Amino acid sequence: MCIILRMDLGMSTGKLIAQAAHAAVGASELGKKENHKAWRSWRDEGAKKVALEAESLEELEELQRKADDLYIVNLIIQDAGHTEVPAGTVTALGLGPDRSDLLDKVTGSLPLIK
Repeated sequence: MCIILRMDLGMSTGKLIAQAAHAAVGASELGKKENHKAWRSWRDEGAKKVALEAESLEELEELQRKADDLYIVNLIIQDAGHTEVPAGTVTALGLGPDRSDLLDKVTGSLPLIK
């Protein structure tokens, strides 16, 4: 599973963590329904998660298009707007769970969050 967070929004560390959690839980639940075989394999192998940076909404949307083209389960996260960003702001993208080699076709050039 890959969790891709928008770094251009200036979210605090705590906000980034919360958005990453929304992406991970949401993508896992969706993956369990839509690609159960990949989800079970991911879970049984330790439920690996990788957190990556995106620099803009446009980049996140392009990554989602690539995932859709490869039939990778994905989920866009929109914030409720209670704290740091306006309601409806797209903050993150959850990809997978799926095979690492397939996810790499979408995320291969993205930097890890540090």
